[in-house]
Amino acid sequence: MHFRARWANRWCARMLAVFGSSGKGDLVKICRLVLLGVSACIGLMAQTGLKPGFDVNAMDKSVNPCEDFYKYACGNWLTANPVPADQSVWGRFSLLAERNRTILKDILETSTAKTTRTPVEQKIGDYYAACMDERGIEAKGIAPLKPELAKIAALTEKTAIADEVVRLHKAGARVLFSFGSGQDAKNSSEVIAQAGQGGLSLPDCDYYLRDDAKSVKLREQFVAHVQKMMELMGHSAEQSATEAKAVLAIETSLAKGSLDRVSLRDPNKRYNRITVQELAALTPSFQMKKYLAEIGAPVLTSLNVITPAFFKTLESTINETSLEDLKTYLTWHYVLVSVSMMPAAFVEENFQFFGKTLNGTQQMRVRWKRCVEAVDGDLGEALGQKYVELTFGTEGKERTLKMVHALEAAMERDINTLSWMTAVTKKKALEKLHSVANKIGYPEKWKTYSDLAIRKNDALGNSLRSNEWQRNETLAKIGKPVDYKEWFMSPPTVNAYYNPAQNNINFPAGILQPPFYDNKLDDAVNFGAIGAVIGHELTHGFDDQGRQYDLKGNVADWWTEEDAKEFKERASCVDRQYSGYAVGDLKLNGKLTLGENVADNGGLRIAYMALMDTLANKTVPKMDGFTPEQRLFLGWGQIWCINTKEEASRLRALTDPHSPGQYRVNGTVSNMPEFQKAFSCTQGQPMVRENACRVW
Repeated sequence: MHFRARWANRWCARMLAVFGSSGKGDLVKICRLVLLGVSACIGLMAQTGLKPGFDVNAMDKSVNPCEDFYKYACGNWLTANPVPADQSVWGRFSLLAERNRTILKDILETSTAKTTRTPVEQKIGDYYAACMDERGIEAKGIAPLKPELAKIAALTEKTAIADEVVRLHKAGARVLFSFGSGQDAKNSSEVIAQAGQGGLSLPDCDYYLRDDAKSVKLREQFVAHVQKMMELMGHSAEQSATEAKAVLAIETSLAKGSLDRVSLRDPNKRYNRITVQELAALTPSFQMKKYLAEIGAPVLTSLNVITPAFFKTLESTINETSLEDLKTYLTWHYVLVSVSMMPAAFVEENFQFFGKTLNGTQQMRVRWKRCVEAVDGDLGEALGQKYVELTFGTEGKERTLKMVHALEAAMERDINTLSWMTAVTKKKALEKLHSVANKIGYPEKWKTYSDLAIRKNDALGNSLRSNEWQRNETLAKIGKPVDYKEWFMSPPTVNAYYNPAQNNINFPAGILQPPFYDNKLDDAVNFGAIGAVIGHELTHGFDDQGRQYDLKGNVADWWTEEDAKEFKERASCVDRQYSGYAVGDLKLNGKLTLGENVADNGGLRIAYMALMDTLANKTVPKMDGFTPEQRLFLGWGQIWCINTKEEASRLRALTDPHSPGQYRVNGTVSNMPEFQKAFSCTQGQPMVRENACRVW
């Protein structure tokens, strides 16, 4: 469910919920992936001849399911579906993304062409029209950037940098650090200000610090890319080369002070509520109080500083870097946040590095697809309203809720029958489970965007104003009660997430479609697909992160010492298992992927239990030659059929908290006696782990 810049959307949604948002340019913009809803999806499947849901022809029956279940379930699909030139990964959900973009394109083109339009149609139609106006963008060149670039060039002292960072943060640029709002981890009903690490162009701090040959080469390619972009801005080759090295040096310095992704999984490490005065004392060279006064936040006395040590690094970076190099760094990030709406030469160069070099994508997607995603990223709930009108209704909510309740009942039984958990902790776990709120399809109340100016001839301005609008919306939450009805994904998104700070599960309309849910198929396949996804999200409330939150979303220890020890031992088994898997020359990081792996294992087991409850006392004949139990596991296996470019595989191995598809499938079923019984697997076969792992 993840693509470059959007592949981590579920993780991002969870991080947004826990960390808060420092503006669309930081996390929100990469957390939107548009895909198709049930009605439109089925219609398009008929047009394209693609089969909905489970596909027996996708299987490679020459493979023994007990030897490699992933290849058994997906082998023919993998052979028949190489990664297209304009993609870095290609899975069964990628097909949904392509069809969904077509539906959204139709919505946008209709909204553009109408003479009489609603306010929603005006916003989304004019944004799309401006994005598609390549001639207009080319004619303007870099002129729209020049006023801000002139302000950066005019800086004469480091103390004035705070004013510029305010402007760039409002524009969505990720310079120096992040700032936004989020729930107070120790008082979940309160929204507070949050500051944290940031300021990097590459996907993760490790990209600046790893010394293997591929990482060194990638940094060289990054420097060459920055140089080319600066040359496109009109700088000389010599000047651009110097500027590119300065950008890398500054970002490397910031990376050295950043916490790695595994450390950031610990909610206690992320919670450091201090006074504004204490934060300002960490960075005396940066006018933090002035920044906070001008960024648009209410008057603050304290805030959560997610990574205090980073701000000490920020101080030393500013002190040790010349003003000219700092100005270069600010210029670079303003160009970077603007590039999608700049002339073609900039867009193409940006693609050459971030698309081709970093992800292995060979060809840039056509303009209209990029513009569809831009509208969804900036006006997601406006576009989502039109999408829901066409594709989703109360029936979809009712079907999903019925399955959710079945999964919740199965998880309750699972908790009650755990041999390793004491009654005291079981009681607390059940209280938390019973408190989980279910959000299905789309928000109860839509965002209006009424105060966001969208103009038909101003592509870059629309993007930057949208960034500022989203930042203002984020900062306006500080000091106010938490809005438990807010969504962190747009309705067309084919994904789902659990929010530990609010203890709710969220299923946008986009995921309630084949292959995740298909109302034409049997319960077994649906429980193996969407059922396991629902179980996955419920289990997140009890993974290594989620278990640290209570039923109200506060970080609190509700475990007995004995049960916490048992959990950690069982989680360590999962860590070791997945750390043994490799992608090319890289081993997976079992600690980084621990939460998702625990959720996969728990979710599929709970889905199995729910299916058995549903089929109790029923005689169900085989379908396509498979028993209901076998079809459940095949439903699970086929949602993860995916081909991935080598570069994208490496990127994900380093940064993605999810395991690759083959390990999500084989790693999970190899821990399940239920799977081994269904396919008559025997001890010693690869899908029968000698020391099987089980948490939930």
